[in-house]
Amino acid sequence: MSFPYQISFFGAPFYLHFIFETLAFIVGVRLYYYLKKDIADPISDMNRLWIMLGAMIGALVGSRLFALFEDPTKLAEQTWLMMYQNKTVAGGFIGGLFGVEAIKKFIGVQAATGDIYVIPIIISLFVGRIGCFSMGIAEPTYGIETTSFFGMDLGDGKLRHPVALYEMIFMVLLLLLFYGLKNKTLPIGDRFKIFMVLYFLYRFMVEFIKPFHPLFFNLSSIHWSALFIFAYYYKFLLRLIRHAQ
Repeated sequence: MSFPYQISFFGAPFYLHFIFETLAFIVGVRLYYYLKKDIADPISDMNRLWIMLGAMIGALVGSRLFALFEDPTKLAEQTWLMMYQNKTVAGGFIGGLFGVEAIKKFIGVQAATGDIYVIPIIISLFVGRIGCFSMGIAEPTYGIETTSFFGMDLGDGKLRHPVALYEMIFMVLLLLLFYGLKNKTLPIGDRFKIFMVLYFLYRFMVEFIKPFHPLFFNLSSIHWSALFIFAYYYKFLLRLIRHAQ
């Protein structure tokens, strides 16, 4: 397989990334509605639509805003087109989180609303990362050089950590975890919090094997995003620690 991977469409080369990015969104939405049929949702359909709108707008803004700081040395070179094209999932999650909370305050919803989205998000991330992997080093989801047997040539003749593949494997592990928690009685909202904490813990660790650009104190914008999430959910984390003791 050569990177970036292309298919021929009417004689023209066509990258797989856009296909899988679009497919990830479609699969996630369809899976959400499929799962929603089997639960008694305390949130009305209209409020759910508002919440989803807040999540999408927040994710759109957050993914672009946080991507700006992935390489601080190029901030002055950014154009509106570059800002729209560059995006990061981690920033999308944080932006979506704030978008949801803002909409909930506006429509007067106080209940936790994230649990139902966990499985669709995991599946969507898995599908989307297939597209990222197919781009090789043309997509900023590749790792630094390595001499381990994990190393792959992602298009530049060097053996690198295939970070997109690592995330796909991590998504499978998360799916197994939440399948195991399926019949567990947890406080409403805890499943989403578990997902967010574990995903950002993964992103914090894997960032060290990517060619990142430091933002502050030799940590990248992704590192700081993860630290923000840990601080945001500190009460939840303290509760988990007390429960484990």
